[in-house]
Amino acid sequence: MHPSHLPPNRSAWLIISSGVIALAVAMGIGRFAFTPLMPLMMRDGSLSAAAGAEWAAANYGGYFAGALTASWFTSNPRRGLLLSLWGVALTTLATAGADAVPSVLTGAMLRAAAGVFSAWALVCASSWCMAELARRQVSQLGAWIYTGVGLGIAFAGMLAWFGGRQPAAWLWLELGLIAGVSALLVWLQSRGNSTVTPGMEELEGTAVAPDSQSGHLPLVLCYGAFGFGYIVPATFLPTMARELAPDPLVFGLTWPLFGLAAALSVAAVARWLPAWPRRRIWALAQASMALGTALPLAVHALWAIAASAVLVGGTFMVATMAGLQLAREARPDNPTPLLAQMTAAFAAGQIAGPLIIRAIGPGHWAGWDALGWTGAAATLLLVLTALWLWRDAEPSFKSLRQA
Repeated sequence: MHPSHLPPNRSAWLIISSGVIALAVAMGIGRFAFTPLMPLMMRDGSLSAAAGAEWAAANYGGYFAGALTASWFTSNPRRGLLLSLWGVALTTLATAGADAVPSVLTGAMLRAAAGVFSAWALVCASSWCMAELARRQVSQLGAWIYTGVGLGIAFAGMLAWFGGRQPAAWLWLELGLIAGVSALLVWLQSRGNSTVTPGMEELEGTAVAPDSQSGHLPLVLCYGAFGFGYIVPATFLPTMARELAPDPLVFGLTWPLFGLAAALSVAAVARWLPAWPRRRIWALAQASMALGTALPLAVHALWAIAASAVLVGGTFMVATMAGLQLAREARPDNPTPLLAQMTAAFAAGQIAGPLIIRAIGPGHWAGWDALGWTGAAATLLLVLTALWLWRDAEPSFKSLRQA
C-alpha cells in the first residue's frame, strides 16, 4: 500500500521517518562521517593531516555549491532528495577505495561531491517533508525530522568507535552500504507522496514583496554566523581529544556524544517546546553553543572537550531546525529558495573558519594559537547573534504568554 493511501496519522509518521532516515544518511554519513574517521585514516597512514584539511575544505566547498544549486529542485524536492541520497551512498562507497589512488585529488573530489549531495538533501528534505506534513495539517510534527542528523552522527561515530580497530577503509565501505539501503527505504516509503510545487515563473504573482524579502537578510546572516561558530568543534573535536587520549576507544567517544546530544535536544524541543517562538529557541541554542566554543579556550582537558561536544552537539541541530522552520514560516508559498540561501550562508560561514585558521598560521599570539583565536571570534559572533535573535523574538514571546 502506498503511503498516500494510509490513514493520516500513519502516513504522516512515514513522512517523518523518511525525513529522519534521509537526514541521518545525508548529514551523519555524507556530511560528518569524515570527522570521526579522519583520525583513524591518519592512524592507518592513508591520510596525512594536510590532505585531511584539503578533504575537509573540499567538503565545505561542495556543501556551499550544493546550497547555491538546491533551488534547482524547487518544483520537485522529493526528486532532489532521492538523487542526493543515492549520491551520498555512491561517494561513500568510492571513498573506501580512495587511498588506493595515489592522487589526493580523488578523495577531495569525492568529499566535494558528498558535500553537494548533503546540502541538496538538507534543503530538499526540509522542503518536501514540511510541505507533506502541512498538507496533512500536522506541521507541528516537522521538528522531529531533524533528530535524524544527530542520530546519523551518533551512529557513524559509534560505528567508528566500535570498529576503531578496523582499517578505516572498511568503515567507509560499511557506511556506504548502509547509505544505499537507507536510500532505497526512503524511496519505498515516499512513493505516492511526491509534492510538486509550482515553478518559479508561476510564483511571480504570489511572491512576497521586495521589502519583505530584504527582511530575511538578518536571518541569513545569523545562520551564517551559526555556521562559522560551530565549525571548529564540529571538525576538530575528535582530533583535539586524540591529542589528550590517543586510544581510539577514548577519543572516539566524543563524536557519538556530539550526535547523541544533537538528537536528544531536538527531540526535547519537539516534545516540550512546540509552541515556543522559533527565534527564541534559536537564540538559546546559539548562546549555549557560544559556551561550548569558549570552554576549550579556557580549559585544556578531556572533560572540557566532552562538555563542548555536548554543548555544541546539543544545540547545533536545534539552531538548524529553528532556522529552517523560520524560513518555512517566512516563505510558506515557496520556501526552497530561502532555505537554499540560509544553507549557503551557513556553508560560507563554515568555509571562513578554516580559512581564518590558515591565514593566522602557526605560532601563538597572546597565548592562543590559530584555533584559539578562531574559537574566540566564533564565540563573540554567536553571542551577538543570540542577543539579536532573543530581542527580535520578544514581541511574539509576549503574545504567547498572554495567549
